[in-house]
Amino acid sequence: MLPEVRDRVLQAYKRIAEVDRPEVWITLRDEDDVLAEAVALERALEAGADLPLAGTLVAVKDNIDVAGLPTTGACPEFAFIPTESAVAVERLTSQGALVLGKTNLDQFATGLVGTRSPYGAVRCAWDPTLVSGGSSSGSAVAVALGIADIGIGTDTAGSGRVPAAFHGLVGIKASLGIVPTTGVVPACVDYDCVTVLARDLDSATAAMKVMTGPTITDPRSRAWPADVRLAASPEPRVAIPRGEDLASLSPAYRRAFEETVAGLAEKGFTHVEVDISELLDAATLLYDGAMVAQRYSAVGKFLDTAPAGADPTVAAIVRSAAGPSAHRYVDDLDTLARAKTTARALLSDVDGLLLPTTTEHPSIAAVQSDPLGINRRLGTFTNFCNLLDMAAVAVPGAPTHDGSPFGVMVVVPAFEDQVAIDLAARLSGTPSPTLIDDGIEVLVVGAHLRGFPVHHQLTARGARFSGEVTTTADYRLVDLHTTPPKPGLVRRAGAGAPISGELYRMSAAALGTFLAGLPAPMGLGPVELSDGRWVTGFCCAHDAAEKGTDITEFGGWRAYSSRGHGPAAVGGDPHRQ
Repeated sequence: MLPEVRDRVLQAYKRIAEVDRPEVWITLRDEDDVLAEAVALERALEAGADLPLAGTLVAVKDNIDVAGLPTTGACPEFAFIPTESAVAVERLTSQGALVLGKTNLDQFATGLVGTRSPYGAVRCAWDPTLVSGGSSSGSAVAVALGIADIGIGTDTAGSGRVPAAFHGLVGIKASLGIVPTTGVVPACVDYDCVTVLARDLDSATAAMKVMTGPTITDPRSRAWPADVRLAASPEPRVAIPRGEDLASLSPAYRRAFEETVAGLAEKGFTHVEVDISELLDAATLLYDGAMVAQRYSAVGKFLDTAPAGADPTVAAIVRSAAGPSAHRYVDDLDTLARAKTTARALLSDVDGLLLPTTTEHPSIAAVQSDPLGINRRLGTFTNFCNLLDMAAVAVPGAPTHDGSPFGVMVVVPAFEDQVAIDLAARLSGTPSPTLIDDGIEVLVVGAHLRGFPVHHQLTARGARFSGEVTTTADYRLVDLHTTPPKPGLVRRAGAGAPISGELYRMSAAALGTFLAGLPAPMGLGPVELSDGRWVTGFCCAHDAAEKGTDITEFGGWRAYSSRGHGPAAVGGDPHRQ
């Protein structure tokens, strides 16, 4: 019986031979080389190494460096062999991921169709007459065909989300700068993102989590802010576009989106229609405005040399990007600033914006007949995200009536990536994985418990439920007879009992505002849990505790309240976050 990691590698190469899709790869690594890495990985695991991505097989888009493998950007004359991997790739492999090879793409990440490459058009995994979606086409198809576990791509205009939608995959486009772009051939340097594609949200999130974090080598990289939200609302509300904003959808996709929206209520969502026309107008600036000058800055001088392998459509787009004037660029920046304000207002009282990922699934023949028009239409709902500094998670929606995949995406403001993942998980009917480990753990034992009157003070701050816990046997609980009713927790070493409570994680800034708003005699201090951890928890002044009624015998505020004492829990399911 072969060890699991080597077995997975052998399965992948067997699958590569079975599907016979050579256009997926620009450089495929030798099977023996990957097996040798698998053996080394198994030995590391046997020695006790903690590698959360151990044996995960990765397909890397060929505008992202992998040490020792050519980076081509899908243009043979551009090829070079890097000595170091991109930061994102290095972080994956350091945690046990194995790279299978470099995948095909729309040349220089310019396109949403997957056909703009001298290495061949990447065909849809389930219907070879249809486009795969680009520009992260090869990475998406490698995952959809069951070869790779995750695909690493880039997403400037929707290049990770569109192919995800066409193949029923998950695509995570994080906030700008959260994943460093060091070692990535730029398309639009201020708006490029490294993205991840996977068959499920857990796998995609695990990969994204490893790749996040700033680095000195990328001046645009960013860390999670001190006030980062760590959870969506327990009863989420999303915005959806007005009917007129969906005019570009094909009839099949329009019906699928309507069916997706119709199913929101049974998944615990409420929704409201909003006008997204200003966002859609901003989206056009990525190619039709002066922002496209960033593409010329990236590879324009190279394409001016007329390399034989240049894709004519890509070359025309990039060369034309030399034209916009500086004052037009400034005007477009002003337009984007105004659109960002609109986006913030639209999302101020909702958890996120639910959109169709793209408009239709065209055939390769149709794209060859109209390469610019169809490509532009496919980016209708994706193009504005990076321009307006937003994050998005793409997941499957309701399929079309003929059973074809249809994708939707949750779009949120910058740094609310965890909120988007929570919403995507609820849409998918799966538990939500954790992307962000930042924050401070806080123990609540009374009125802030789920289902009790001031629980909203936690959820409003984006606090994330970590689990039910108990203290050591060194604490006593008293009813303080306050309005609203609340208990106090007091440490009595050797003279107490375990007290039940709930543990939450919240950002440092949220904890600060939470503490500032606590009324006397409440406070926060160190509390020891039964597993030996010390966390921040509720406590109260000793004089207040002495005036209260000792309720330690009940073991917790919920049990005490359920027996007719204190407040009754109010609406909602106390066990659902």
